[in-house]
Amino acid sequence: MEQRSYILTISCPDTVGIVAAVSGFLAAQDAFIAESTHYGDPLSDRFFMRTVFRTAAEAVPAQSFTHAFSRIAERFHMVWGLHDAARKSRVVILVSRADHCLNDLLYRYRTGDLAVEIPAIVSNHPDLAPLAEWHGIPFFHLPVTAETRRDQEATVLRLVDELEIDLVVLARYMQILTASTCDRLRGRCINIHHSFLPGFKGQKPYHQAHARGVKLIGASAHYVTRDLDEGPIIEQAVERVDHTYGPDALATVGRDIESIVLARAVRLHIEHRILLNGSKTVVLR
Repeated sequence: MEQRSYILTISCPDTVGIVAAVSGFLAAQDAFIAESTHYGDPLSDRFFMRTVFRTAAEAVPAQSFTHAFSRIAERFHMVWGLHDAARKSRVVILVSRADHCLNDLLYRYRTGDLAVEIPAIVSNHPDLAPLAEWHGIPFFHLPVTAETRRDQEATVLRLVDELEIDLVVLARYMQILTASTCDRLRGRCINIHHSFLPGFKGQKPYHQAHARGVKLIGASAHYVTRDLDEGPIIEQAVERVDHTYGPDALATVGRDIESIVLARAVRLHIEHRILLNGSKTVVLR
C-alpha cells in the first residue's frame, strides 16, 4: 500500500504527558512514527517536538488530522504545524554581486541535493543574471536606493505572495531590509554573514581581521529581524587560520564557509527542524 510521510512540529509549555499524548494519537490514526525528536528547555520552560510519521496515502490526514488533533493542541496550548514531507519548499533568493553563496545553492538545487523549488532570483544589480539564466530561473533586477527602498521591497513582497514563497534567502544580499519587511518575513527569511560580528563591521572585514591577527574564520546564518544581524541563530561554523593567511586568503576561507553554513541553514529550515524559542532557535536534528 502506498504511504505518505508527514512532519509534525510542536512548541508548547513543558509539562508531563506531551509525548504520550502525541504518540498515542498517531497510533490511533494508524500512523507509523518513523522519527521523533524532542527537547524541553529548562530556561524558557517550553517543549519542542518534531515527529515524522507515515500513513496510508488515501487517509489524507491534512484535513481530518487538523480537526482531530486540535483537542490535544488546545489541551497543551500548542503552536503546531503539519507538513507534507514530499512537498518541496518554494524559495526565492536575494543576492547582490557576490556569487559564491548563490552558486552553491543553485548547484545543490540542480543536483537534487537541496529539495526546493526556486521560482525567482532577485538582485539589486544585473551582474548575476547569466548565472540565473543558465539554471533556467527567472531573474528580477530590482535596483534600490534610499529613496526607492520601500517601493523596491514592496515589489519583492509582491513576488513572495504571487509565487507562494515559503522561504526568502539572503545569499549575500548587501542591503538592509526595512523593519516592516523584516516583520512580514519573520521566521522565513535567512541571512548569512561572517561571524566576526559585532567586531569588524563595515567594509573589508577580512582586512580588519587580518590586521588583528585572527585565528578563526567563521560564518553565521540566522533569521532576519529588525535588529540588524541579531536574529535567532540557526547555524554556525569556523575554520582555523594562522599568520600565513593574508586578507585574500582569509576571504577565500570565508566564502567557502559562508556557502556551507547557508546551505545547512536552508536545509534545516525546509526539513522543518527549526523551532523558534524567543531570541534563539531549537534545531531538532
